[in-house]
Formats: sequence, structure tokens, C-alpha cells
Amino acid sequence: MYASCRRYEGVPDVAAATKKVNEVFVPLISALPGFIEYHWISLGNNAMMSFTVFKTYANAVNANVKASVWVREHLRSVLGPSVRTEAGEILLYSGCDKD
Repeated sequence: MYASCRRYEGVPDVAAATKKVNEVFVPLISALPGFIEYHWISLGNNAMMSFTVFKTYANAVNANVKASVWVREHLRSVLGPSVRTEAGEILLYSGCDKD
């Protein structure tokens, strides 16, 4: 599995950004080839991170390219500039079900 990470700083309204990302961006990213899961994370101080898991490295890189263009064109009003975009192999994973 491979992860695609995007960090945004200077998000003016975290609640509005979260709502817009959920309504508009999640359907887009989840329709990309190799999609497994998506996470939208608050880092505090108006910084956010998205973390998406894909089947292949090419899928993860493709997602970052598409996300960069799509965010610039459609989410500029609710997200600050993307300051860091990366993709890489997940070498270790541990999970549990929580009630």
C-alpha cells in the first residue's frame, strides 16, 4: 500500500473547509484508481492534512497531481496553499476496531 499526503496551512475556517472537502473532494479522490481510504486531519493552528491510501505508488502520485490542480481550481476559497505534498510506500501498518 502507498500513501499520498497533502498539508495545508493558513486554512481560514476549518469547519467550512472540512464541510467542503467532505462534500466535494472526498467523492473525487475516492473515485481515483487504487483508492483504499481517506483521512482529513486537523493539525491545529489552522493547519490541515489529508492522508489517502492507495494500492500502488503510481496511484498515490497521480492523486497528488490531481488533488493539487483540483484544490487550486475549486477549493482555494476554503484552503490555504498546499505547503507540502508527498507520496510513499507504507512499510508498517497496525490497526484496531474501536467502538
